Amino acid sequence: MSVSRSITRKIIEGHIEEGKFEPGEEIGLRIDQTLTQDATGTMAYLQLESLLEGAGELKLKTELSVSYVDHNTIQSGFENADDHRYLRSIARKYGILYSKPGNGICHQVHLERFAIPGKTLLGSDSHTPTAGGIGMLGIGAGGLDVAVAMSGAPFYLSCPAVIALELRGQLRPWVTAKDVALKVLELFTTRGNVGYVFEYRGEGLRTLSVPERATIANMGAECGVTTSIFPSDANTLRFLRAQRRAQDWIELRADADPEPEDYESKVVIDLDEIVPLAACPHSPDNIKPVADLEGIEVNQVCIGSCTNSSYKDLMTVAKILEGKKVHPDVELVVAPGSRQVLDNITRAGGLRSLIDAGARIAECTCGFCIGNSYAPATDAVSLRTSNRNYRGRSGTESAKVYLVSPVVAAVAALTGRITDPREFGLESGMKYPEIDAVPEGMYEIDDSMILQPERSASTDTEIYRGPNIGLPPPRFTPLPDTLSGVVTIKVGDNITTDHIMPAGRRLKYRSNIAKYAEFVFEPLDDGFYSRAVGNQAKGRYNIIVAGESYGQGSSREHAALCPAFLGVKAVIAKSIERIHRSNLINFGILPLNFDSPSDYDEVEQGDELEIPDVRQRLARNEQMRVIDKGRSRGSGNGSGFEFRVCSHLTNREREIVLAGGLLSYIKSRPGSRGMMQEGR
Repeated sequence: MSVSRSITRKIIEGHIEEGKFEPGEEIGLRIDQTLTQDATGTMAYLQLESLLEGAGELKLKTELSVSYVDHNTIQSGFENADDHRYLRSIARKYGILYSKPGNGICHQVHLERFAIPGKTLLGSDSHTPTAGGIGMLGIGAGGLDVAVAMSGAPFYLSCPAVIALELRGQLRPWVTAKDVALKVLELFTTRGNVGYVFEYRGEGLRTLSVPERATIANMGAECGVTTSIFPSDANTLRFLRAQRRAQDWIELRADADPEPEDYESKVVIDLDEIVPLAACPHSPDNIKPVADLEGIEVNQVCIGSCTNSSYKDLMTVAKILEGKKVHPDVELVVAPGSRQVLDNITRAGGLRSLIDAGARIAECTCGFCIGNSYAPATDAVSLRTSNRNYRGRSGTESAKVYLVSPVVAAVAALTGRITDPREFGLESGMKYPEIDAVPEGMYEIDDSMILQPERSASTDTEIYRGPNIGLPPPRFTPLPDTLSGVVTIKVGDNITTDHIMPAGRRLKYRSNIAKYAEFVFEPLDDGFYSRAVGNQAKGRYNIIVAGESYGQGSSREHAALCPAFLGVKAVIAKSIERIHRSNLINFGILPLNFDSPSDYDEVEQGDELEIPDVRQRLARNEQMRVIDKGRSRGSGNGSGFEFRVCSHLTNREREIVLAGGLLSYIKSRPGSRGMMQEGR
């Protein structure tokens, strides 16, 4: 009997190298393309070098790998510029494409120039699912996972279950794809979605262009799903033809009759019922209608990021601002997503309108989204078209950041307050500007800032290493027979990787683990580093205790690598998000879940914990007991409280943790030194 299949299943089954399509079971996927960005890429390529140590011919086994520089483009010191030189030399040596600083944000450029329907993409950035807007299975991961995939090894993950999101109707004027993404966050929130894929279908798709679909797929990352994906249809072909890549198009749809059997559930979203929405401080799922927020004074508006920086987005903003001036109390920043976008809005007259209105034109980079520039003033209200508004992510701890569509952002820039754009249109007599996603049927294209070396890599290429690059990637000791350590920090729910490993002004140390580790948990507790180092000096491991949804947000593996460097050997949490959990395993940190969530309340920071027979129990996949001895051996305050924890690891994951991490695991396997010598 034939099985009616989803798009997700079709792509996965076409790429499975280990396992089978059975939600919840571990599978190994063949990866066609990889991408890195400079904030994660430097460590990823240092790890790639470590993997290839002693190898002969250095031939990548992916069809395409691209190194983007889009995060740390501000060169206020030598560190970023030196790391960019390192990345460029690595690309030359291994045959990786290199997108120079200023060429654009990785997800926008990849969508334009490289994403292909039906292919797989693994990226060291959590918003890699943006490629789902073109029908590609894009998955975010840690840099080490990407490096391993480049060597030809499968990427392992839990086979996802599929949720069908059926779109009906059509968006009304002044309502955009960003509002659809925010509606999805309102429905699903940022928690409880690990192990799922959002697959979009329905007659409402016919009105959504690829850039609009990419916006929706991009923000699925905030829900914590593995990825989001759209069909490849006539709209996809139109986009690819406009990029002069029609040869990359294939039709890709879910089987329609009968409805795919592997949909776990289906949610219907009526596009014509969606209103302008905003994510209020300080979470992407704190959703309210813009109409309920009207009148709040706005100090700053930032338009751009990988979520909303396409030609259609910025030309819509330009048309709203045309012939008008930004409110005198508002600072407006506009960052095009790529040089292609900048070039095309310039040719269409949009850049002139933005400049005349009083906008600050930023470089084609992540910039304000990651908090390394354009930080708001103290207590300021900042409206942004980006995808995250965690407290302090903007670079200003006291700022109140709202996530909105480019339309809502543009209107607020004019009025100086949060304004329902529908009311603005009525009061001003302005008709909503309908902008075609493809200017006059074809984009102007200039790929001169994408360096394309020969695919035949050369062992003779010299790698540039500036003084900011520290020691080679550390390898960690195997898990001990009995794990004893101190609860060095106890944190609550929804702790993001920004909380664990701050970005912004600290991100320039990403290639120097010893230095970057000084800032672990700095936004929450700047005493963590000294306590962790003190415990290490006494020969004691550090343990982190956390609530629900620990490790949300960015894929940055430094949020696991730096704690591991400081002797963290276990994280005990109510729940851990997918990418961060994988990163913990990759660096030899044991991820554990409270068997009874109420036990979280009994454990305190400073308590000494002991997990007996941890190697044996882990190897047998048994539940473990944790003995809480209280806060100090010397005080005689041992409580003797015990609780149970579970690991939920696959056989492969258990072996990695037992070995002390993925690098040690790979190096211990026969034939690892020659893993890149044969092409696929």
